[in-house]
Amino acid sequence: MSKEGPRGSGEERERAGDSTGGSSPGAGPGEPRRPQDSAGGSGALDPGPNESRRPRGGIWSRDFGLFFSARAVAKLGDTMLPVALAAGLLQHGYGAGAVGLAMAASVACFAGLVIFGGVFADRFNTRLLMIGADVTRLFTQSLAAAMFFSGHVVLWEICVIGAVNGAAAALFQPGVASTVPRLAADVQAANGAIRVAESVAQLAGPAVAGMLVAFASPGVVFAAHAGTYGLSALCLLLLRLPPAQPGTEAIRGSGFRADLVEGWREFRSRTWLWGVIAIWCVLMIAAWGPAVPLIATQVVQEHGPRAYGLINSALGLGTVIGGVFALRLRPRRMLRAGAVALFGFSLFPATVGAGFGVEWMAAGAVVAGAGMSFWGVMWATSIQTQVPRDVLNRIHAYDVAGSLAMTPVGQALAGPAAGVFGTRHVLLAGGVTTVLVAAALLSVPAIRGLIRVDSTVPVPRRSPDKSSSNREPAHRGSH
Repeated sequence: MSKEGPRGSGEERERAGDSTGGSSPGAGPGEPRRPQDSAGGSGALDPGPNESRRPRGGIWSRDFGLFFSARAVAKLGDTMLPVALAAGLLQHGYGAGAVGLAMAASVACFAGLVIFGGVFADRFNTRLLMIGADVTRLFTQSLAAAMFFSGHVVLWEICVIGAVNGAAAALFQPGVASTVPRLAADVQAANGAIRVAESVAQLAGPAVAGMLVAFASPGVVFAAHAGTYGLSALCLLLLRLPPAQPGTEAIRGSGFRADLVEGWREFRSRTWLWGVIAIWCVLMIAAWGPAVPLIATQVVQEHGPRAYGLINSALGLGTVIGGVFALRLRPRRMLRAGAVALFGFSLFPATVGAGFGVEWMAAGAVVAGAGMSFWGVMWATSIQTQVPRDVLNRIHAYDVAGSLAMTPVGQALAGPAAGVFGTRHVLLAGGVTTVLVAAALLSVPAIRGLIRVDSTVPVPRRSPDKSSSNREPAHRGSH
């Protein structure tokens, strides 16, 4: 995989202006952080020598447009893959278990390696890591397409390809967090725009894949999926990251392990951050994890596959709506607003569990999708604006790993729980759990009190010799 070298080589070239690359805790306890606090209370931001190359005003620049396109086209391909994988393996005599195994190989590698990917993203040139990950997946998916075209489909080989894809995704994903604030002055609007694009892609992907399977073959879908990674890599290749802002220079660690430990220390020093992840794990186990397989089973059995397709489309429409709201609403306490919106997600499992008609289930799915999408933008923006840039990729990796790790647990427990309590009761319990999770988020002072940061001046790097108990400035939320 191509890279420019360890920390201090590739990233330093970006900071020096290489076009191919790249808070004051003085507020008292309970005081909101003002933008001018970042400039030492002067009321004006010091533009600095590279200010002309930094994003100003809105989000739509050439470079953000390229990154936006890369994310949208990659999401389109990713949502096409499950259809191609299921249709292709079933066509070659494999069962549902083989499909699940092939998907699990990718998810397991991603979940197991993403934390290490965060360290790499902070030590190496993130843009080139993302390009390398896309090129790797372009190759693997082209190989899979050739296998399906030739009729030589062996399950273990497909699983190996999935594992390599998961490892590549683990290198790619952490770098997204630090790229967005470098390309857009309005981080929330940028996240909202990306969320809308990904939601639209998620709606279109399965439909496009279904048509390609019906009129061509699964191999064509794999080839198209490979092409989306090629387009994503091309967009990232044309991308020019601005220099890192003053105050974001990495503090050199003594090695990979030291950086890994530092990332964990930075993660646990922020109550609002690890508090959300800990509470979120409950949602994944008791609500989201079981909802995915149980809703599909219940709706298909009672109303048929068309009804399930309608409800899935309604959920996708809701995510688009939530992204649009996130583009326009500017809550001062972002996590509090996101937690309130999250109450709406309870309607997704609850309406199915209550046995409502398809139209009510679809309406509940719209509200649920909007709530989850709005929360997602508030959460991503909070991380990208509150965390020092030189550890942001590692923090984002812990976020992704924590959010993802409990989903398979919930899915694995869904069947046994439904067998003991009944599918509808498990789904109703998922709705109640979602309400309790949203309430729990609002009950933690550090979460509900976190004040938004709109200034483009980055959060400063704190001295590494400070204890973790002093690492969270008071403006990040009352404790």
